[in-house]
Amino acid sequence: MINPLSALRLFIATLLAGLALAAHAQLSIEITGAGAARFPVAIPIFENEGRLPQSVTDVVRADLERSGLFSLVDLGPLPLPEAVRPDLAGLRARGADAVLTGTLAPLADGRYEARFRLFDTQKQLELGAMALPMSPAQHRLIGHRIADFVYEKLTGLPGYFATRVAYVIKAGPNFELQVADADGMNAATALRSREPIISPAWSPDGTRLAYVSFEQKKPIVYVHTLATGQRRVVANFKGSNSAPAWSPDGSQLAVVLTKDGQSQLYALGADGSGVRRLAQSSGIDTEPFWGADGHIYFTSDRGGSPQIYRIPASGGSAERVSFDGNYNVSPRLSGDGKLLAFITRNAGRFQVAVLDLASRQTTILTDSARDESPSFAPNGRMILYATDSGGRGVLSAVSTDGRIRQRLTVQAADVREPAWGPQIR
Repeated sequence: MINPLSALRLFIATLLAGLALAAHAQLSIEITGAGAARFPVAIPIFENEGRLPQSVTDVVRADLERSGLFSLVDLGPLPLPEAVRPDLAGLRARGADAVLTGTLAPLADGRYEARFRLFDTQKQLELGAMALPMSPAQHRLIGHRIADFVYEKLTGLPGYFATRVAYVIKAGPNFELQVADADGMNAATALRSREPIISPAWSPDGTRLAYVSFEQKKPIVYVHTLATGQRRVVANFKGSNSAPAWSPDGSQLAVVLTKDGQSQLYALGADGSGVRRLAQSSGIDTEPFWGADGHIYFTSDRGGSPQIYRIPASGGSAERVSFDGNYNVSPRLSGDGKLLAFITRNAGRFQVAVLDLASRQTTILTDSARDESPSFAPNGRMILYATDSGGRGVLSAVSTDGRIRQRLTVQAADVREPAWGPQIR
């Protein structure tokens, strides 16, 4: 009898091997569901913005609208300078509950300083201000950071727009590990190979990716420095080396090795040193995730069916975490340690679910049939995952309450193995 967990991994590998994709294509994002009540906010152009070849405020507006939480109030083509307090009562009468004012102040070295303020028109007060230096080429990054500022002031949660996502595509005979901004722009290929690439995982500082490559005709774990393109082998033991997961401080990786038999959990340094076994099991242990709560969450069939367990990061006895249903895999913990995202089998369909670890309440968030690889945004508000749509692989995102939904696609192409990176500082 085929082990169901092994069958799932085989299915993923087989599906990856059959993907077809055009190289260097940008991800496009479509909002497929939004919150019932959106917060109306006005984002007029910044003073002096016309001096730049590309707009900063267009990026801010697109980010906020794409989040599903905000609606945009159009104030026309005139700027509202940062140094002038706006007519808040008049803006409130035009339907805006908040307004962002801004100026791009030229600097002596050819750069600019983006100065901006956010106002609450209902309470007639300023919510905050900031100034960010920028070059004209940084219009997208600064736009994302400004959108993060607005998002945090109005929701109380950190924004997630100045982040990146990693994913795997296949272009002709080549597999490609690509990295793009969270809005799908600036896609770049980090690695191209004629063999599958799976399980990308971001280091906590966002400078490195760990992943599994089959280019040596077997699964080997690499750590790849994105700025230089340099990479090193960190796990190439006898048998399979797979499923890397970073420790919260970036000094270690949890991995799955078969060097001593079937798939088991190990930890090693990010440079490949100091390998140690984390747990003993008569079953298959796989898909580790190193939580900030000091535990490593993982999938195991040690109880007969694939379920989610956790162990202390120092090693020790495993504790079962998932109890609803007979098939729960791919655990991912939110940054605050409150929610666990995973894939559950529900009426024969594989769907994204979240478990509230305090209340033990499980909620299924998607209505699709072949979801894989959930990955939290840094603020824990959204979950990125792979799924099928119209017979091809796409990435989708869903909010943890299930109300906001997005679809990330590449035209006439398949995308898999998403991983949402940390905030860019």
